[in-house]
Amino acid sequence: GKCVAVVDISQPLAVDGVSPSLFDAGTPGSEQIAGSISALDKREDVGAILIVFNSPGGSVVATREIYSSVKELKKPKVSYFRETAASGAYYIATGTDYIISDPDAITGSIGVIATFTEMSGLLEKLGVNVTAIKSGPHKDIGSPYRNMTSDENAILQAMIDEIYQEFRGVVIANRGERLKMTQFNEVSDGRILSGRQALKAGLVDQVGSKKDALMKAAELAGIEASTPEDVRVCAIPISPTDGGLFSATGFIRSFQSA
Repeated sequence: GKCVAVVDISQPLAVDGVSPSLFDAGTPGSEQIAGSISALDKREDVGAILIVFNSPGGSVVATREIYSSVKELKKPKVSYFRETAASGAYYIATGTDYIISDPDAITGSIGVIATFTEMSGLLEKLGVNVTAIKSGPHKDIGSPYRNMTSDENAILQAMIDEIYQEFRGVVIANRGERLKMTQFNEVSDGRILSGRQALKAGLVDQVGSKKDALMKAAELAGIEASTPEDVRVCAIPISPTDGGLFSATGFIRSFQSA
């Protein structure tokens, strides 16, 4: 018979994975996770997919890459929020057909943040002077060596607002009439929510356990099961891959869907 494929997303979302080492099992990057999820559509033994989240979210690009692979799945798919499914993790979950959350899981955090540190005052006290030779006035935007100008603040705020509106749009499009718009507008200000609070706003479909989520996935797949123990589970391992280096790393990674 068919099985329910269970995928665990249990780490911050990042484009680059961390390679395994002698002391660390490593973590997969978003491309690796997305590829493992997309491959499930080709498996004839898989009837439905259950994605178990325990993630605080992460980078905007990593979130979108994984979300796209989930959204494009043709097979039934269910999300389960175990302990944390916030920000980018919630974004991804909206691409599934049904969301079940532990009543006390942390979710929500619908928003975007970019954090920059300015150290010019400290460097001045230490007698350190930093000079930037640049091709344009905004080439060193976000530099920790000087105060940010009002124009630069406006540039970054426009980027943040654009990504935030995209986030909101994805939630509204995927949740549709299940959203309680009055409550959604109130809680989509970046705050975190419990599973119970998310249910009241229509962000999730049900509060329950992982077993409830497994039974729902089996139901959507047409798998007959009286108890969770009757459901055949296919655990999907997601192996970490080598991470890569890219330019402007610090600046790009400061943009988080969290």
